[in-house]
Amino acid sequence: MKLRLFDPVALEPAEATRRRHRVIALVVLLAGPALSVMADLHARTGFDAWKATHLLLFAVLFGLIALGAAQALIGFALRRGAGDPCRIDATLTPEEEARAVTARVAVVMPVCNEDVGRVIEGLRVMYESVRRTGLLPECDFFLLSDSSDPNHWIEEEAAWLALTRGLGAQGRIFYRKRRGGINKKAGNLADFCRRWGRHYRYMVVLDADSIMTGASIVRLVQLMERHRHVGIIQGVPVLVNGETALARLQQFASRLYGAVSAAGLNYWQLGEANYWGHNAIIRLAPFIRHCALPELPGAGPFGGRIMSHDYVEAALMRRAGWQVWLATGLAGNYEECPGNVIEFAQRDRRWLQGNLQHARLVGAKGFHAVNRVHFALGILAYLASPLWLAFLAVSVVIAAHFAAGGAVTQAASFGGYASWGYAAQATWLSGFTLALLFLPKTLALLDLRGRPETVAAFGGWGDLLGGVVLETVIFTLLAPVLMLFHTTFVVLTLCRKKISWGTQRRGAAGESVLAETIAAHAAHTVIGLVGLVVVTRISPGLAWWMSPILAGLIGSVPLSYFTGSLAVGAALRREGLFKTPEESRPDAELTALAAGLSTRRRRVPPELADNYGLLQAVVDPYVNAVHVSLLRAKDELPPASEERFVGLRATLLRDGPAALSPADRLALLLDADSMHALHDAVWSAPAAHLAGWWRRALAHYDVIAPAPETALSPPSEPRMAVGG
Repeated sequence: MKLRLFDPVALEPAEATRRRHRVIALVVLLAGPALSVMADLHARTGFDAWKATHLLLFAVLFGLIALGAAQALIGFALRRGAGDPCRIDATLTPEEEARAVTARVAVVMPVCNEDVGRVIEGLRVMYESVRRTGLLPECDFFLLSDSSDPNHWIEEEAAWLALTRGLGAQGRIFYRKRRGGINKKAGNLADFCRRWGRHYRYMVVLDADSIMTGASIVRLVQLMERHRHVGIIQGVPVLVNGETALARLQQFASRLYGAVSAAGLNYWQLGEANYWGHNAIIRLAPFIRHCALPELPGAGPFGGRIMSHDYVEAALMRRAGWQVWLATGLAGNYEECPGNVIEFAQRDRRWLQGNLQHARLVGAKGFHAVNRVHFALGILAYLASPLWLAFLAVSVVIAAHFAAGGAVTQAASFGGYASWGYAAQATWLSGFTLALLFLPKTLALLDLRGRPETVAAFGGWGDLLGGVVLETVIFTLLAPVLMLFHTTFVVLTLCRKKISWGTQRRGAAGESVLAETIAAHAAHTVIGLVGLVVVTRISPGLAWWMSPILAGLIGSVPLSYFTGSLAVGAALRREGLFKTPEESRPDAELTALAAGLSTRRRRVPPELADNYGLLQAVVDPYVNAVHVSLLRAKDELPPASEERFVGLRATLLRDGPAALSPADRLALLLDADSMHALHDAVWSAPAAHLAGWWRRALAHYDVIAPAPETALSPPSEPRMAVGG
């Protein structure tokens, strides 16, 4: 359906305010009856401090549920009605869609110790897709590495060279390795902006697992060209390529429920939307000018460098007068997701600390009110878990008092409930809560009526409904497990325990490991068993009411292990469960990515694998030359430092990589003279003078080395220097 065109900048502030007031009114309308019933239930048995705390916790938690339900209701109404005219992705005229793009665009992918094969194949697919659109003359690609692991670093360099040679993309795809990963991804992007941002009008930001089709990138650029007062347009990526049961479940749920919720989200966010840090386009000039991140006063975790940079950058862009929009209908926009519960929780731990840090910014000067709401909701997204745990604990205490005979039921306090009994009120409240929780799912299914092609792409109504039921059961059981994870992370953060930003294991690498699963969930199992004993002694009815929570905790080990299983994921796929349209009718880019990954099988002997990057950089003439050329020039070393490097080189050649510490191996890789000397020595020294590891490395290289004329032919000179 083609919507009427509009200019986001011309949207009347009064209309935006009215939309937000409607959302607030709907939330109050949904939450009000539940709050009044809960208040009356407590009034019947006499208010005390426990019940006042219980009511306050219920108000916060139910308010979040009501907000989700309100967004789903609004989104459903928009999608089933005339549509929302305030959708930025539906504003291009046919003439604008056909017009060639002339703006310079940088497509940037920050990486840190990621699966190099997946990263390179993703870049290859996107590069070829952009070439098919005709945008390539205005588009450059940047692989911005913060990898600290030498294997990843050298493999990135070698794979980048192979990619540029294979595509004929010299001067189009650039690689940069930072010497120090200051401020993580935000610092990596800031470094790019300082060095090369002035050469481009727009920057498309990706994650290591992102895929965007050329058509989606072109459309984003065209939208930015049309709306000259928009600073950021954030796409809503679809989850793809899930292999484990949990990954397939996540992509099914987000694909099925996401469209309705995103439409409701856009209804009130409008030009004050959020930036999620990837799969988005940014207007570089205002971003560079206004979005430099401040360093918060004090030490971590709440002070220091900002960890969750994206929300803050969106707020800074809006504070400078530029709009930020959510492109809810952008096609060809994909990302991947964690494969098991532990990886899922670890990713949340990083986000949690960054979001809690935003408490310092909620009241900062100059931010738009909606950006303050984003900060607050981001904080509540994780504080909801300890609040829920506290709500459950207070519920158990109140139930214990009630069971001990310390409470007497009185008549209803409010006239509207005079004819209700205590049990009827409690039953109604439970039913109403469940109804709101399941309302977004129900509306998403109703939204598919009249869309037979989409239903068929999900596998038909049978597979679709079966997937919804199974997904609901699994997520219901996982919810208390994630609640305890998040509560633990909040406590650790409040105790000023800093969080390490590790690399997410994706794809097949994200499969559950039994020992890791048992260690992670042993405490959850014990808490579930103790909780079962306690609530059963208090009241069998309470145990029945809390049974989904207790079952999830008690069964957390098998639940986590099997949902993270590749075999279970494959079995579900064979049965047609959790099928998505992207599996039934994949874009050419997704098909090409899968085909490319299936052919990337590196055969490395186990004894060489731990230091394979060092092997490539020292042994392979081509990789050695490229690696040295990308190192930053340095001043002459003092004699003491030179002697140290001579000793390290001798130890490495005589005893092998295991004789050096990781820091020493990294120091050699950063020293151009050492890399020249090691390459010469490995190829010229008698075999008896080399460690057995190097002899095996040379034998392996003789098997896998390409023909000399292919390996040594120089690439074309790039237009822009990379390195340092």
